[in-house]
Amino acid sequence: MKLFTLRRSRRPAAETGGVLPGSPDAVEVGGRSVHVGADYSATLAVTGYPVEVGAGWLEPILSYPGRVDVALHIEPVPPVVASDRLRKQRGRLESSRRTDAGKGRLDDPGLDAAAADAAELAARVARGEARLFRLGLYLTVHADTEAELTDRVAEVRALASSLLLDLAPATWRQLQGWITSLPLAFDALGMRRVFDTDALAAAFPFTSPDLPVTAGNTGMGVLYGLNLASAGVVVWDRWAQSNFNAVILSRSGEGKSYLAKLDLLRNLYLGVEAFVIDPEDEYLRLAEAVGGTIIRPGAPGVRINPLDLSAADGDDALFRRTLFMQTFVAVLTAGDDTAATLAPEDVPVLDAAVLAAYRGKGITTDPRTWRRPPPLLADVAHALTEIGDAGRTLAARLHPYVKGSFAGLFDGPTTTAPEGHLVVYAIKDLPDELKPVGTLLTLDAIWRKVANSSPDVRRMVLVDEAWLLLRAGLGAKFLFRLAKSARKYGAGLTVVTQDAADVLGTEVGRAVASNAATQVLLRQAPQAIDAVTDAFGLTDGERTFLLSAARGDALLACGNSRVAFHSLASDVEHQLVVTGPTAGRR
Repeated sequence: MKLFTLRRSRRPAAETGGVLPGSPDAVEVGGRSVHVGADYSATLAVTGYPVEVGAGWLEPILSYPGRVDVALHIEPVPPVVASDRLRKQRGRLESSRRTDAGKGRLDDPGLDAAAADAAELAARVARGEARLFRLGLYLTVHADTEAELTDRVAEVRALASSLLLDLAPATWRQLQGWITSLPLAFDALGMRRVFDTDALAAAFPFTSPDLPVTAGNTGMGVLYGLNLASAGVVVWDRWAQSNFNAVILSRSGEGKSYLAKLDLLRNLYLGVEAFVIDPEDEYLRLAEAVGGTIIRPGAPGVRINPLDLSAADGDDALFRRTLFMQTFVAVLTAGDDTAATLAPEDVPVLDAAVLAAYRGKGITTDPRTWRRPPPLLADVAHALTEIGDAGRTLAARLHPYVKGSFAGLFDGPTTTAPEGHLVVYAIKDLPDELKPVGTLLTLDAIWRKVANSSPDVRRMVLVDEAWLLLRAGLGAKFLFRLAKSARKYGAGLTVVTQDAADVLGTEVGRAVASNAATQVLLRQAPQAIDAVTDAFGLTDGERTFLLSAARGDALLACGNSRVAFHSLASDVEHQLVVTGPTAGRR
């Protein structure tokens, strides 16, 4: 049967009855195939399924080297209807068992197993732990010629048989099968079977067999991109690993920040809370699009009060703030956080001044007083002037940051609280003289949020251009502490840097890399490939891949498992995560 429709025309759509130019000349429908334009296709319906399946059991179908469209049509069954059907099914099974027993027949193991499964499923549905769905699974095979189509269909049927799937051709309904496989959400065949929640979830085809099976299924898998070795995709769940840390290494311009922002965005989809240290203003567009909080230390009107208190910081919050102020003033007055220490005679003086400043605002060790407005750095400086010569000397050293040219960051209460599902600290505007202390305040705020929050909420700390922190003593210590202890707080550290030598050339950097269960390597410079090969145990093939990888190609490593992929973003995501000279084009 030949159905002539959708003729190509150069006239406007309005003149051709709404048919768009570029449509196929004709659709030729046969008993076992459909000829659409230059394409031959045949649709097969899955009619039988194995008793036991593993997660991602549809992946081999998607990895088939030819072109196969896999269409899943899912219709939820209302709980009331599901309960009624399960009750009838259990009645039929029990009736069969009693009939066999009455006639003296041996027990049927298959019947007993079906009855037990039906009883268990009915209990789960009644408790709301599972639901029932009607699933229609169809495979549409494509080829350039009819003879090739016959061979392709035979190969797909053999592959399905190896998975214990039974296929039936949509004989004389190939047109309906072709329509069913189109992204129209319309099932013209209606060949469905009832699945429960677990069985349907196991049919999710986007898995990566190259990667290890994780210890737990958190449902937090993130799409990284297309598998370069097969037709599948790479979906990775960092929250199901032994630790939640990740490291992304590549040379400049190979797409590391693009991938880091894409990973961040897709974790936000899953309800993860994130903190970002952004030294180059690369995350601002993304933060604005998702309603995140942007804090720009160094920008006009932006202030951070180092004396802020919160009851969430614990019962010893006042004591910890007093100790932190010693580190803060040391960095503030030394100007280099790699060797920031207070003189022994300054420690008791500053301690007394900080406590006096808090008392001046009515804040004591009673947590109920911590809701009152905290003192400012100017209050501490004023208290120092009343302690004696040592206090006045220290107050003079604080003058530039209280009333001088650097007072803009500290001369008032904190302007923006670090609250929300995404907090971006854009530190590009910080002058070099305030870089150490501004970074210290940023790291302190992030650590207080991570350490004093519930570990049940997943949190990500993303540090872009991490070489800036690895050069500094306090920044390196922060990364080291977070890499070691983030997991017990339900947090994961993501370190992004453009030079592997920055990570692998220091003790702190090696500790950060070794404590990252998720390791992503993009194209590496020849000068750094030896260090990367030794640190990550790369094979000769993986080494060659990293030396010649295209932009966006990466190697995801977890232990001894490796998978190569190309990062993939939708058009909307691409506009949010792309930066640099290529922004605005794919």
